[in-house]
Amino acid sequence: MTPDPDLLWTPGPRETEDSNVALFMAWLYETRGLSFTDYAELWRWSSTDLPAFWSAVWEYYGLDAVTGFEEVLADATMPGARWFTGARLNFAERCLAQANDERPALVSVTEGGEPAEMSWDRLRREVAAVSDALRRMDVRPGDCVAGYLTNLPQAVVALLATAAVGAVWTVCSPDFGTPSVLARLRQAQPKVLVAADGYHYAGKDHDRRSTVTELLDGLPTVSHLLAVDNILPPQTDAWPVRPGVTVHAWSALPATDGAPVFEDMPFDHPLWILWSSGTTGIPKGIVHGHGGIVVELLKALGLGADLRPDDRFLFVTSTSWMVWNFLVGGLLHGSTIVLYDGSPTRPDAAGAWRVAERTGATMVGVGAAYLAAVEKSGLHPAAKCDLSAVRSVLQTGSAMATSTWRWVSERLTPGIWLQSICGGTDICSVLAGGSPLLPVRAGRIQGPALGVALAAWDESGRPVTGEQGELVVTAPMPSMPLRFVQDPGEVRYRASYFDTYPGVWRHGDWVTVGEDHSVVVSGRSDSTLNRSGVRMGSADIYTVVEQLPGITDSLVVGVEQPDGGYFMPLFVVTEDDTNCGGELDGPLRERITAAIRQRLSPRHVPDVVVRVPALPRTQTGKKLEVPVKRLLQGARVSDVVGQGAVTDVQMLSWFAEYANRADGGVT
Repeated sequence: MTPDPDLLWTPGPRETEDSNVALFMAWLYETRGLSFTDYAELWRWSSTDLPAFWSAVWEYYGLDAVTGFEEVLADATMPGARWFTGARLNFAERCLAQANDERPALVSVTEGGEPAEMSWDRLRREVAAVSDALRRMDVRPGDCVAGYLTNLPQAVVALLATAAVGAVWTVCSPDFGTPSVLARLRQAQPKVLVAADGYHYAGKDHDRRSTVTELLDGLPTVSHLLAVDNILPPQTDAWPVRPGVTVHAWSALPATDGAPVFEDMPFDHPLWILWSSGTTGIPKGIVHGHGGIVVELLKALGLGADLRPDDRFLFVTSTSWMVWNFLVGGLLHGSTIVLYDGSPTRPDAAGAWRVAERTGATMVGVGAAYLAAVEKSGLHPAAKCDLSAVRSVLQTGSAMATSTWRWVSERLTPGIWLQSICGGTDICSVLAGGSPLLPVRAGRIQGPALGVALAAWDESGRPVTGEQGELVVTAPMPSMPLRFVQDPGEVRYRASYFDTYPGVWRHGDWVTVGEDHSVVVSGRSDSTLNRSGVRMGSADIYTVVEQLPGITDSLVVGVEQPDGGYFMPLFVVTEDDTNCGGELDGPLRERITAAIRQRLSPRHVPDVVVRVPALPRTQTGKKLEVPVKRLLQGARVSDVVGQGAVTDVQMLSWFAEYANRADGGVT
């Protein structure tokens, strides 16, 4: 038999017999008489008989011993599905219920620092101390506590303490600009701000005390500042705050030996607010509930990613990316979570893998852009670091070139299980991702997640297989948003997901679902290229272009013109930064267009190829296709994006100027 060149990994006996999902299937047979021959059968059942599947998850993870409920799915209407009516639980309590004295709860490490462990007992005591302090600050269930923190242990403690009180948590990373932070937190109307004095990144200390002063001036609802000393000695008088704000030093909070007091919350009580990127207007505040997040992260991390109590789970992330919340969810499984506060490229591009080595990480999550950067660097992390403990790599954030899939499998850690996952802030979970029961093929997500009625639909709402369509979810999930912040009548919520196909969730991704249920994501559907009625995914072009020597980044958009024309420019960042801003000609352009024509089609060839010094991205690494498209259509920079939410912000003005030039081809 001819070997499959795209096959990168296949399950072994450990996966087929002893993985979490294999044990779950055995339990289903023993307790319910349900027998499934493979993952596809299990997924079909899980996505069609929702009450049976989710009640099984509930019982398998012991939630039946915590609380009863009246009905699993009292109303399946989207939006507004009602799950586990009558159930009461608390996210923080469920996280701390998995304590194990044999291993730490947290391992934290900074650039160049030594890993520091926090025991489960200490985590419990710190959560008790901070939750007691929040109650003294008159924080009550439903109030909001906001964080302005990097990936510190205090951020995890503050989240759990807020949840214990029944208050609502939200956080922004200090690498966001002040306007972007205020655009989010003003909507949430926090009563308490938990803020660090600064952070260390890329070899430098960044003092953020003056920024915190600006935030407090712009947040009239805040009456208490809980100050975390991170880069400076603790000193409450070093925080100039407006009248009416009381400053409390985190390090001076009264210690306690008692256990935290957990408020018993309804299943749909708000737990946290996550924020959209803010690249297409004011950021959307997405509210998730205690119960939905608990059952979703038990399922997604346990039955999908195969996370186990003895794992050390590292995700290279900021607190503003939903994968930080996903990481904290590892505590629900009794796993040790690893917090890295620093640059993944210090001292070199393999910095994150040095962190994995030093912390003994067994499961490592990273963004696709980071993996591509390490591949481009020519470094061989497995030769520089002992990565023998790492059994799986999770990749998310954007589509990834096929070459990078192979590089991970062959050069990063040979034989590794690479899990590419597609989900998002909207659900704080996984729509399509890994399964230990399925093979991994280059460029393809292994399959839809359990409990997710995922499909690709065409414009008429018909399911398609083997061709690109809109990623839709045709049945509710427990972690779909409860609501958006400040969204009377659910106008923005409905417009975001349900306007295209009423009653069906449209996620906004362009995907292809194969006969084997594997999934290929081809980019955001709202930035879909559409030439003469033929739709194309931008990720297909990136896969070709970014493999070419000398190209480090690229962005393509399709711009509908007033006269009915269609302009499709490709912007590239090259290793040679000369002639930036000019259209490419000569050998490099020929190599780019020839590769696109040969690998894709003549229709994919851009109208112009323009060299740019950099490309703006969200703080979580996503390319700003829609904002750039709107700039090329004449929109103002201030109308398309909150500048503090993006990298290389000066490039937004560059694109606006490009649109106004006679050779821009737009007008």
